[in-house]
Amino acid sequence: MDKKLLAQLVVLFLVTQSLGLFVALKLIEADVSAPIITDNPDDPLNTVGLIAYILVFTVILLIAVKFLKEQLLYLLLKAIEGIAIFGTSILVFGSFIESLVVVPLAALIVVLRNIFPNHVLLRNFTSIIATVGAGALIGVSLGVMPVLLLLVLLSVYDYVAVFKTKHMVTLAKSVTKKNLSFTYALPTKEHQFELGTGDLVMPLVFATSVLASTKPLYPFPQYLVPPTLILLASLTGLILTISYLSKRIGKALPALPPQTALMIAAFFLSKLIGF
Repeated sequence: MDKKLLAQLVVLFLVTQSLGLFVALKLIEADVSAPIITDNPDDPLNTVGLIAYILVFTVILLIAVKFLKEQLLYLLLKAIEGIAIFGTSILVFGSFIESLVVVPLAALIVVLRNIFPNHVLLRNFTSIIATVGAGALIGVSLGVMPVLLLLVLLSVYDYVAVFKTKHMVTLAKSVTKKNLSFTYALPTKEHQFELGTGDLVMPLVFATSVLASTKPLYPFPQYLVPPTLILLASLTGLILTISYLSKRIGKALPALPPQTALMIAAFFLSKLIGF
C-alpha cells in the first residue's frame, strides 16, 4: 500500500473520529438527540426506520441519476450537499463557539464550497464536518443494540449493492465525477482514491452509541476505552480494504462488511475485559 495513501487514510480517520467523539460528548452532556421513529433509543423500530429512509433516498437518487439531465442532476446533488453541510456545520461548530456566530459560519462554508467546487482540501473538510455531525447525532439517538442491528443490515446491503445490483457503483461514479462532499479524496501519484463518507460515519455512530452507554458508568478516561477499541478495529478493516483496492485500481469493494465484523469483535472484547 502506498505510504502517502496510508498516511492520508490514517490522519483522515483519526481527525474525523476524534472530532466526532468530542461533538458526541457535547451532545450527550446537553442531552441532545434526534428520535428517528420512537423516543426510545433502544427500540429496534428506529433501525428499521433508518434503513427505510436510506433505501427511499437511494431509490430517489437512482431515479434522478437515470432520468434527469446532467445539469439538473448536478443542481439537485449540490442542493442536497449544501443542506447537509449547513445542517451538520451548525451542529459541529455549535460544540466549539458561541451560537450567534454558528449560522453565519455554516453559511460561509456552504458559499466557499460553491465558489471553489474543485478544491480538494475544502471538499475533504466539508466531508469531515458532514460525517462528524451526522455520525455523532445518529449515534447519541440510537442504543447499542439497534446500532449493531443497523451495522449488520447495512453490511448486507453494502455487499448486495456493490456485487449484485451494482447500483452503489453507479451512484459512486455519478458522485465522484461531480466532486461532491459525499466522498473523501485521497490522491496519490498513480490514482485518486475516493472513500465514501459512510465508511467513516458508521464507525462513529457505533462508537458514539457505546460512548453514550459507558460515560454514565465510568470516569474519564475509562469510558473512552470501548469506543476507542471499536474505532481502532474499524480503522484496521478500512486499511485492509484500501490496501486491497490499491493493488486493483478501478475495482469496487464494500468497506463496511469487514469494518463491521472487526468492530463487533472489538465491542465484545470490551465486554470480556469488564466494560
